[in-house]
Amino acid sequence: MTLIAEDLLLLMLDDDKGTLTGTSYPQPALGGALLIELALTGAVEVEEKTSMWKSAKVRAIPDARPEDPVLGGGYDLVAEKPRSAQDLVGRLGKGLQDQLAARLVERGVLQRHEDKVLGLFPRKRWPAVDSRQEDDVRRALTAALVQGMVPDDRTGALIALLSSIDKAHKVVDHQGLSSREVRKRAKEISEGAWAAKAVRDAIAAANAAVMAAVTASTAAATVASN
Repeated sequence: MTLIAEDLLLLMLDDDKGTLTGTSYPQPALGGALLIELALTGAVEVEEKTSMWKSAKVRAIPDARPEDPVLGGGYDLVAEKPRSAQDLVGRLGKGLQDQLAARLVERGVLQRHEDKVLGLFPRKRWPAVDSRQEDDVRRALTAALVQGMVPDDRTGALIALLSSIDKAHKVVDHQGLSSREVRKRAKEISEGAWAAKAVRDAIAAANAAVMAAVTASTAAATVASN
């Protein structure tokens, strides 16, 4: 089974070009996906807030390190000390895109291409070789977002992440629904009671952190371009 972060990366990559589509800030989104999966596996939890002025901290559950090397590395980072989700999504997402893409290459899902833009700037691309995993993910997303099915925990978490970066309506065939209706359904799912409270708390914290990071990055890019 692929990680939620791997599924998210497949959705963000253009199958033919192997480049990111519609998002310039994958690091916090992928970091948020990793944080949520750690919560789903029972490896981390969000502590109750002790003050309205302080962010809730995420801590590692003792002796709950996952066997998957990527999740294990994320667990080790969380275990260093309690940190806010906003701090963690950037830390967890650092270098994660290439790491996940390399795993997908090993499985025969993607292939790695290296070239240069304008003959000067090195670029890595990850075009699709086998789309079956991505197709399965899109079918599960469509069932929940368009056909009204109740998602499982992994699909619900992925929808919540896609909603946080406003991409849920772009990864499914609407089948007659408007983008607004799909967005609304994604928001309802992200706020729904389909997961245990501990997981919902982690999803809410991770999504808020992802939205804050993407907003800050977008604002900084806008200022820099003016």
